[in-house]
Amino acid sequence: MASVTSLSDSVHQRLAAALSAALPQAGSADPLLRRSDRADFQANGILALAKKEKANPRELAAQVVSRVESGDVIKDIEVSGPGFLNITITDRAITETLAARYADDTGRLGVPHAEQPGTMVIDYAQPNVAKEMHVGHLRSAVIGDSVTQLLEFTGESVVRRHHIGDWGTQFGMLIQYLEEHPHELDHKADEVSGEEAMSNLDRIYKAARKLFDADEEFKTRARRRVVDLQAGEPRTLAMWQKFVDESKIYFFSVFEKLDMEIRDPDIVGESGYNDMLAETCRLLEESGVAVRSEGALCVFFDDIKGPDGKPVPLIVQKSDGGYGYAATDLSAIRDRVFNIKANTLLYVVDARQSLHFKMVFETARRAGWLNEDVKAVQLAFGTVLGKDGKPFKTREGETVRLVDLLDEAIDRASAVVREKAQDLSEEEIAERGTQVGIGAVKYADLSTSANRDYKFDLDQMVSLNGDTSVYLQYAYARIQSILRKAGEARPVAHPELDLHEAERALGLHADSFAATVAEAAAEYAPHKMTAYLYQLASHYTTFYDKCPVLKAESPEQIENRLFLCDITARTLHRGMALLGIRTPERL
Repeated sequence: MASVTSLSDSVHQRLAAALSAALPQAGSADPLLRRSDRADFQANGILALAKKEKANPRELAAQVVSRVESGDVIKDIEVSGPGFLNITITDRAITETLAARYADDTGRLGVPHAEQPGTMVIDYAQPNVAKEMHVGHLRSAVIGDSVTQLLEFTGESVVRRHHIGDWGTQFGMLIQYLEEHPHELDHKADEVSGEEAMSNLDRIYKAARKLFDADEEFKTRARRRVVDLQAGEPRTLAMWQKFVDESKIYFFSVFEKLDMEIRDPDIVGESGYNDMLAETCRLLEESGVAVRSEGALCVFFDDIKGPDGKPVPLIVQKSDGGYGYAATDLSAIRDRVFNIKANTLLYVVDARQSLHFKMVFETARRAGWLNEDVKAVQLAFGTVLGKDGKPFKTREGETVRLVDLLDEAIDRASAVVREKAQDLSEEEIAERGTQVGIGAVKYADLSTSANRDYKFDLDQMVSLNGDTSVYLQYAYARIQSILRKAGEARPVAHPELDLHEAERALGLHADSFAATVAEAAAEYAPHKMTAYLYQLASHYTTFYDKCPVLKAESPEQIENRLFLCDITARTLHRGMALLGIRTPERL
């Protein structure tokens, strides 16, 4: 199925042709078309063009109008104000364009693939081994997953990378403790739940920490163990692997609860770049990008200084020979550019790490690993706040466990579903409650522009009123209910019918799904998709209130309104899937 030309593109092509005919010397000029509340579309491009060509804008606008092909798509076009064009579309064009989208049997609704797709590595969902995931891990996972879905849908080749924290000095303490208490990670049963795996790790971490702080001899043994780990001593590595495997059982259980696909081969933690660290340092030092300063290998920047006015360097290798995050991140860039052959590297990482990534990217540019053809971008996100507007903590001031948060969202959502449920079994209520609860958490996160902080307010998130995923899920379920009740009547487009203004508004908005996908993907901005879907559901609510569907005036009008219902539902379903949110058929 080929992509469908949207109504705005159809109008754009006709206006651009008329502009070129009226002003041949201007070449291909942009009419600057946008949706308008005065008409279906407004074109503002004539003002700038008239200024450039020293022409009278209203006269130029009139010349353009006289040259526009009207009839099949454009019903009416008029000059307003200082030279704006107000354009009204024919009802037939709205219905026919939607019918073409509806006929797309690939489920893409006529959305085109990107003209020049590239290869992108997206680095998101980065938990730490042997540590519990908390609320701070939520945004990277949710935003990263949605951006991945959006980009894959546009045809981009996306390589996922989960850069888990699986290396560092804390492992000396854990491995040494396991060496001295060898059965602490043994499993009694074949199947271990994520909750059990985490409690095993937590128990060992606390016991090892206690010993490390109280017993000098244990501390010395633990530090020696770090040296063994870094040297790749086989027995030490085998015990380290046990911690990684146990943590993965836990990670996978959390990501499953978040309804997210995280695949094992995509998990390449800090340890995955160990073999490259020495060479990364050698390349940076030999090229003069990094210099030795007080024994450490550093990269300096003119514009990055500390409070004392002294330059703050990026430390690639410490004076004791150890490597920090910078060496790992720079090695990961080399791997992603030269081995994976990516032309975009996207990092979904907390805004508080912005300075680190600015320095890492600039270092990679100086080394020639990033250039005009290969770019690195940090999609920096803000903090999750409590209702009080402060960083989200428990009453005791602890960070909030992610699992507890998700379970509470599911409980709240299940109560909402149970209250509204007419013919759902307990099992169905539990399943829908999970889909609504997890959807609510994701939507609240994604509907805020990533770089802003947002308040985590479960009452608001599972509300049926307002800009929430529950409102969208209920709109979808309501349409499915109408389609089930339609009996013999089927959704069929009837381009010959006149449309009510609520039908036109819904149809024009449904048609702009493709443009929204393109914009949200290009800007890595899932919040543009949430805003679009909320408006779609709002237009649908108005249509539903003003235009009887099953009691419409004629069989053709019933079919056409069922068709409008169905294409709205398909658009909601597809758009929500790009956010990683389920749309249950019944609620």
